[in-house]
Amino acid sequence: MIFRDNSQPELNFPILLFPPALLLTCIRAEMKCPRVAVGSHGPLLLLLLLVEGVCVDSYKPVIIVHGIFDGPQQFQNLSRFIKKVHPGTEVTVIDLYDDLLSLQPLWKQVPDFRQSFNSIMKNAPDGVHLLCFSQGGLICRALLSTTSNHNVHTFISLSSPLAGQYGDTDYLQKVFHKTLKKNVHFICYNKFGQKVSICDYWNDPHQRRSYLRNNIFLPLLNGERPHRDMKAWRENFLQIKKLVLVGGPDDGVITPWQSSHFGFYNSSENVVEMQNQEFYLNDAFGLKTLDQRGDVVACVHSGVKHTTWHSNFTVFRNCMEKWLT
Repeated sequence: MIFRDNSQPELNFPILLFPPALLLTCIRAEMKCPRVAVGSHGPLLLLLLLVEGVCVDSYKPVIIVHGIFDGPQQFQNLSRFIKKVHPGTEVTVIDLYDDLLSLQPLWKQVPDFRQSFNSIMKNAPDGVHLLCFSQGGLICRALLSTTSNHNVHTFISLSSPLAGQYGDTDYLQKVFHKTLKKNVHFICYNKFGQKVSICDYWNDPHQRRSYLRNNIFLPLLNGERPHRDMKAWRENFLQIKKLVLVGGPDDGVITPWQSSHFGFYNSSENVVEMQNQEFYLNDAFGLKTLDQRGDVVACVHSGVKHTTWHSNFTVFRNCMEKWLT
């Protein structure tokens, strides 16, 4: 509604009225309000702007990448959560390599995800947010590392095996029936095993040399094995403004669960936390720099099973909401 206050000298511009609640939403979203020349009516106009609020920006688009054995259907609740608290947000769950196709090798998946990723980014000059679940977190790390001039603002990694996976879980049995974790390296650490996605981040702490030599995905991503693109990948990854790590001790799939926060087992299967990992100490892919910038946020939630992270509203409110503006 546009009105003029006839009890005062006529103003040379309209005042747009919005409910006060909208102003609070705008402030939380760090939205901008238009600047006006206030002249002698400065105090009155500033008061009106503060009370009523005039907001012109919108929320950044959110791109969601699903995990292993997942697809867009599993992320309907999460999409609703985002749109509920940040109305008007454009949310896209990339519909690629769903369900069993998620077992395709990760270096095969990454270029196809990049094509969808780039098409969304080019229509979002103010940037996008990347929210990636489980195996999808590793795909997103590869996207961020291998894509120059991306405009990702916040990367939320939701219960993802960022430092690798080593555990006897239901997911392992779905892929390698009746195979114990101690024997998986026989399957994974060769050119045939590397054609199965889970092998691309299988990190056997008792087979370190074989992992570094034969795993063609995670050691490169973590900078644990030197390669010619390390510097460029590091610079690309550091373009993000915020890294949010979400995970918890009752996950039941990510093993150890601290892998969701870049922690992992040593050869005695004791967990070494992120800050003591070699790739952190060497700042191999920029994680230490991000942390020293104050741009790494860790959110630990107990009582959450792996398949329920993306449908738990409490987790969303506590760990994700504030970073998706």
